[in-house]
Amino acid sequence: MRFFLWLLLALLAGCGSFSNPIDRIKPHKIDIPQGNVLTQEMLDKLKPGMTPSQVRFILGTPLIVDPFHNNRWDYVYRLEKEGKVVENRRITVIFEEERLKLLQGDVLPKPELPAGDTQGDKK
Repeated sequence: MRFFLWLLLALLAGCGSFSNPIDRIKPHKIDIPQGNVLTQEMLDKLKPGMTPSQVRFILGTPLIVDPFHNNRWDYVYRLEKEGKVVENRRITVIFEEERLKLLQGDVLPKPELPAGDTQGDKK
């Protein structure tokens, strides 16, 4: 009987050194892509003087079209993995007289297209 008592005490002492397995259980967090996925290849296809319909064909429908500024389209992309933002991009397309004039944002276009306020390639 004494042997079983010592064995029980030893087993209970060993349990105190392990962390509670319930504390290690975490909910699964899925990857959440939101907005327009824009690649460098898509931006390289843009040329100055393109019409809005040509730009829409290449980049897709913009996420934000400002009703007060019809000459400006905003493309926004955000990717979250395990609850943390991994990628965050923003591209602004500006038209003048219904022709592509300027790109602003995080991804650099080809040198032939003027880019304003670019911050470099953020991947």
